[in-house]
This record gives sequence, structure tokens and C-alpha cells, in this order.
Amino acid sequence: MLNNQKMIDEINKMKKEKNAVILAHNYQIPEIQDIADFVGDSLGLSQIAGKTEADIIVFCGVHFMAETASIISPNKKVLIPDLDAGCSLASSITAEQLREWKSENPDAVVVSYVNTTAEIKAESDYCITSSNAVKVVESIPADKKILFLPDRFLGQYVKTVTGRNMEIWSGACHVHEKIGNVEFDKIAENHPKADFLIHPECGCSSSCMLKSTTMESDNIHIVSTEGMIKHVQKSQANEFVVATETGILHRMKQFAPEKDFYPVSEESVCEYMKMITLDKLYFALLNEQYEVKVPEELAAKARLPIERMLEIV
Repeated sequence: MLNNQKMIDEINKMKKEKNAVILAHNYQIPEIQDIADFVGDSLGLSQIAGKTEADIIVFCGVHFMAETASIISPNKKVLIPDLDAGCSLASSITAEQLREWKSENPDAVVVSYVNTTAEIKAESDYCITSSNAVKVVESIPADKKILFLPDRFLGQYVKTVTGRNMEIWSGACHVHEKIGNVEFDKIAENHPKADFLIHPECGCSSSCMLKSTTMESDNIHIVSTEGMIKHVQKSQANEFVVATETGILHRMKQFAPEKDFYPVSEESVCEYMKMITLDKLYFALLNEQYEVKVPEELAAKARLPIERMLEIV
């Protein structure tokens, strides 16, 4: 078995020989983030997947992300280093459930989080990410009812911000759901000058939003993972308390090594994101194995809501 450094050398060599690109989500382990060509959130990585001239895309994330890349770039070979890297949020609604919901609301517009399967996307009018959810919803005619799925916390956040007529599916990310009521006062005792960065998928997002409207809590920011990265770079604060999956702390430290970062909970770890390791990446590229290919008929239906998502940033 190759040691890590040899494996890294071989991966970099194969990337050139095979014209491959490695995309990694913010929640991946540090070794995967460090070797990736691009690290980002779902929206940013989707944009890269649509623009890359590489022949092979190795997607270090979870399965729906690789599916999205296959939909956007049907002529590319999309690989995922572990086929079992799933998503609890994507699993919280089926295409059959969505079709039934649509039949009960025939005139509604369906807005689906990108954290969904290709089948769900194919039944949707728009896809969104946490980065552009509010903008996408605001772009829909005001007289239209919206079916928002599957994340109830992101949906409630968007509904509160936009004031739109929305029905919200009761799904959740099992990691973000566990980040419930944050004891801000208690945390602030240890980090009195810290900025709080809260992902809108978190169970505490609604209470955080209410708290952030008060003058004494203007250091609370509800933002996507990429929004967190941008905030860290521009903020004058030197301490940050972060409510999302802990993998993002690695990237934050790279952008601002002189600053300090603390997770709201050390247990905010997605076991699916952590399934992809250096050796799995190596073998996926070596053998070009675990291809994710969405059938063209399904991909064609799913492509339109994704393209609408990519147009509104």
C-alpha cells in the first residue's frame, strides 16, 4: 500500500494523464480538500462542473452532488470515490411523494434544494442552494404559491425573509438538525468578541434570525458555507463560532490562519462526507470506478431547474 505522500503524487500524476479535475465540498476531510482542484459549496462546485474542460470529474462529496455534475456535464465521466456516500436530507423525500404533493397543489411552483436526487430535480421548477435560495424565490411571480423542499429549516428561513406563500416539506439534514437552540449567552461568555456564523439549515436558524434582529446581537450572521468563507475574510473579528458541519473549519483556517474558529458543537460531523478518503480517491481515479451517470431522459428533465439555479447567483 502506498503511503499518503506517494498516493498524493500518483493522484496528481493521474490527473494530468487523464485530464481529470477533483472537486471537493467544504465538509470533506482536510486531506481531500488539500488535494482538490476546487473546494466549495454545492452552488460553486456545480458551476465548476458546468464549465470544466476536464474529461473526468472526480466528485468528493455526496451522491446527489455527483448526480448534479452528471446532469450538467452529460459528456463527462463523473466519478465518486464511495458510492455509499449518501445524504439524509436527499433521502427525506421520494419522487412519488413529490408527485402526490404536486397533484394536491396543481398551480404551485416547486422549488427544490440541490440536496435532492435527480428524480426530485426532474419534478421541480427550480433548484436552489443555501447561497441563492432567497434570490430564486424572490424571482418567482409574487402571486404564485411555492412548494419548498425538502429542508424545513432553510424553508422557514426563506419564507420569513421573503414573506412568500410557501408550503414547506418537513425534511432535515441530520447534522444541522441537531444544532438546535444555541446558548448564545453561554458561548459569548467564553468568546465575547466572536462573530456567530449560522447555516440556514440549522435547527436554530429561526431563533437565530430573531435574535440577530436585536441591536445587541448584530454579530449573528445566517449565511451559506461559502458566505461563511467570505465573511471570515472580510470581518474585523478574530474569533468565530461556527454552526455547520465541522469540515469547513479547515478551509477557514487556510483563508485566515491568524484567526480562531470554534464549532458550536464538536459533534456536527457528517459521516457520509467523511467516507471519502485519500485511498478511495486514488483507486477511483486509477480504475476510473464508481461512475455516476444519470440517464439522459431523466437528466434532460432535471437540467432545466438546475440551469435556472445557476442563472440566479
